[in-house]
Amino acid sequence: MATVIRLARGGSKKRPFYRIVVADSRMARDGRFIEKVGTYNPLLAKDNEERVKMDIERIKEWMGKGAKPTDRVARFLEAAGEMPKTERNNPNKAKPGKKAEERVQEKADKAEALKAAEEEAKNAPAEEAPAEEAAAEDAPAEEAAS
Repeated sequence: MATVIRLARGGSKKRPFYRIVVADSRMARDGRFIEKVGTYNPLLAKDNEERVKMDIERIKEWMGKGAKPTDRVARFLEAAGEMPKTERNNPNKAKPGKKAEERVQEKADKAEALKAAEEEAKNAPAEEAPAEEAAAEDAPAEEAAS
């Protein structure tokens, strides 16, 4: 039997409340547990002392018997100073998502097209003048037709 120290969800919809329990790892998340060793209320402010309550002595006793805390419970214990802080590395967290990468690519393409248009305008100023005159001549003809 592998015992774990984990969170069991309670509370109503959109109002979570968790019990910190020692349970057999084969049991359902909210199912049968061996002992309740604390509570966690995520709706309270982070600095509120009622947010996380743990019976540290019982948790240490269970860990001595081989119970393993889940990641979230381990973080609670680290915050309480009962476990050494472990270095976590999630290199994918800093990467932007697909949509953000597409937006960056579109922005770069637009900037590149604008730069190319400016270069063309600098290289061929003589060609622009007749085009502007032709556009000016077309405009009065259109007005007269209507």
